[in-house]
Amino acid sequence: MTPDDRSAGLLEALAALSPKLANRATALDREGRFPTQDIADLEAIGGLIASLPRDLGGFGLGTEPGQGLQLLDYLEALGTANLSVGRIVEAHINALRLIMRCGNEGLREEAASAVRAGGLFALWVTDAPGESALRFEREGGALILRGGKAFCSGAGHVTHAVVTAAEAGTDAPRLLMLDLDRGERVSPLPTAMSGMRAAVTGQVDFTKLRVDGGRIIGQPGDYMREPDFSAGAWRSSAVALGGLRALLGLLGNALVVRGRDSDPHQRVRYGETLMAYRTGQLWLEQAGQAAENLIAPPEQIVATVGLARTIVERACLDGIERVQRSLGLSAFLSGTAVERVARDLQTYLRQPAIDEVLVQAGGYFMTRPDGLWGRRS
Repeated sequence: MTPDDRSAGLLEALAALSPKLANRATALDREGRFPTQDIADLEAIGGLIASLPRDLGGFGLGTEPGQGLQLLDYLEALGTANLSVGRIVEAHINALRLIMRCGNEGLREEAASAVRAGGLFALWVTDAPGESALRFEREGGALILRGGKAFCSGAGHVTHAVVTAAEAGTDAPRLLMLDLDRGERVSPLPTAMSGMRAAVTGQVDFTKLRVDGGRIIGQPGDYMREPDFSAGAWRSSAVALGGLRALLGLLGNALVVRGRDSDPHQRVRYGETLMAYRTGQLWLEQAGQAAENLIAPPEQIVATVGLARTIVERACLDGIERVQRSLGLSAFLSGTAVERVARDLQTYLRQPAIDEVLVQAGGYFMTRPDGLWGRRS
């Protein structure tokens, strides 16, 4: 069976599983509960091993070139079912991608073995505020950690994390692969997030944690190396686009049930949102192909992903507004699917520096407009 066949099988299995994920989402959101059963179900259909390279037992989805479109379909489908689940799996993919691209053979093998055994990885890069930024110092062959991370999705539930940390006396961030439940301390954020509650985002304090020195991934600065550092944003945009797709489905169903599907104003709003969704999808197809295949200069890949990311954000924000206008106050009833998806999507979209992204992307293509129109491979 080829990787394409395995990816196609995964997507078929996910299509069958998605209604269960969507049906559980409201209770998970209400209780702020981690989607343990959802992750277990995804593991059962190969959704966690899928991102391992083929030589380590996976499909190469997100870690090998040539599968950008399949990865887009996978992440979008997860976002459609439950944005929190999509966020958790996207971080799992991002963490494995860093290990597989920057790690030595021992770390690659160890990470793959953990995933094959059911392990779930996270990527935590936001330092806790103040003097709590994560750092480490060497003591013999070990690393002694000080400080912590904030906005950690899956805190207390994931089995492994890739984190950024600076060595004492330096500023260049290093990447570490950490086994969790080894003494780190998990706590809630000082103020709860309004959306993405099932992602169980918290803070993690690693102070005094002692880890093997061989857990350093790659070289200083690898995390911020382009084009991967910026181009990886296309994957989070794919999950977000799934949220917009979910809203479209909910809107259409609600209008039919209410007998409002013949109203011309409702049809216009639905049509405008559908066009924006498909436009975002087309941009992500191009961005995903460029980012996963690395077939263009790094600056062009980063700029293409930047435009795609901006377009998807705008499509989602406009889509939320149209859905709320179409459904009126019922779109704000707490606990309903429409209210939850809109709230989750608004939270998920709040990625940093979107204005700066557009400035850089626009500036790049201003003098190289033909770079956008290359053929997709």
